[in-house]
Amino acid sequence: MSSNVFHHPPVSGKKGGTKEGTDLATANKLTNAFLKTAPAGKHLDGAGLFFRKRASGSADWFLRFRLNGDRQEMGLGGYPALSLKEARELREQYTKLAKKGIDPRTARNRIISDNSKPGNTFEQVMLEAFEAKRPTLKDGGKAGRWLSPIVKHVIPKIGNYEITSLTQRDVANCLQPIWHVHPDVARKCINRINITIRHAAAAGLDVDLGLTLKAKTLLGNQNHEEKPLPSMLYTDIPDFYQSLADPTHTHLALRLLILTNSRVGPVTKINLDQIDGDIWTIPKEIMKGEVKRAEAFSIPLSREALDVIDILKPFARNGNLFPSSGKHPVMSINTPRQYMVRRGLPARPGGFRATMKTWMMEGSIGSDHIQETIMSHKVGNSVSRRYTRTELIEQRRPIMELWANFVTGTETENVIEFRHG
Repeated sequence: MSSNVFHHPPVSGKKGGTKEGTDLATANKLTNAFLKTAPAGKHLDGAGLFFRKRASGSADWFLRFRLNGDRQEMGLGGYPALSLKEARELREQYTKLAKKGIDPRTARNRIISDNSKPGNTFEQVMLEAFEAKRPTLKDGGKAGRWLSPIVKHVIPKIGNYEITSLTQRDVANCLQPIWHVHPDVARKCINRINITIRHAAAAGLDVDLGLTLKAKTLLGNQNHEEKPLPSMLYTDIPDFYQSLADPTHTHLALRLLILTNSRVGPVTKINLDQIDGDIWTIPKEIMKGEVKRAEAFSIPLSREALDVIDILKPFARNGNLFPSSGKHPVMSINTPRQYMVRRGLPARPGGFRATMKTWMMEGSIGSDHIQETIMSHKVGNSVSRRYTRTELIEQRRPIMELWANFVTGTETENVIEFRHG
């Protein structure tokens, strides 16, 4: 019989030990060649590691160790799924734990438990975090803006990593190509990664909550200044407005965007249900910001804005004034921007709000409070806002009419008096 075979029962030896105990002192007795043809029985590799071959032909590994003075035994896994090399690595790992008074079986069971749970990869946990956050996102996240940066730049690189094994170096290497080139996108990505890590921690997974902060340190500071959206001089607005003469959805959307001082998204989603007389109330679900923090916002409509809406009404579909013939129910928010790009204009639709703000400031039109309310900005601290019960509609109405008159080039003497009054 080969000297590698140890299927003899323990034999008493010197005091304080056994024949088996003597064999335990010498490790790495087995070879891969022997394992392939090993007879049925238990075969000692050394230092507590055993290879067990059954008469049926199946085989596995088990480990004997001492924990707090008592001899214990635990299974490691089947052969050949668990190789000789891997079994020895586990032996080293688990015997070190036992020497520290930690039961290796607890560690083994934790690994088995974690590996048996579906969804422990970064991608799966990220999707769980997205689902948890979905109620606070506009349209329930249907627009895809929350997911798109991380799906494009992160998932292809670390999506299949076990989230508990993710390191700051993994995150830094993932974001390094865009960290300085596309800083805004990179910041969105690292924000989503942080949300995912925190979701994993809340689910009981062993992750490093400081992971993204460490990754930022490795990536370094971003040499980036926030650039405002390019806007149009308010003196150029009347000529631009007059150029939007065609009764197309794109031209009419740009007109309404200028006249209402709204953002692009709410204009493309404007519905007849949102309009009551000369008041357009934008639902909180499509206002900027998370749903839980956003509030509905009402805009007094000028006569010119109402005229634009009247042109659109006959072509409304399901109440939507800017219906789409594509897969989405309404016009894409990119349509107005693409139009201005095609015309070679440096300004962008989102910049019209800055144009009106500048017009109000330079003309001393309305108080700071009224101007900020027209911009749909929150005014005052959280305490003062809690006691505010008005959107100042009546104070804003004449200013919106004054703006429409300026835009259309139909300012009257009375309007000018109001401006300086």
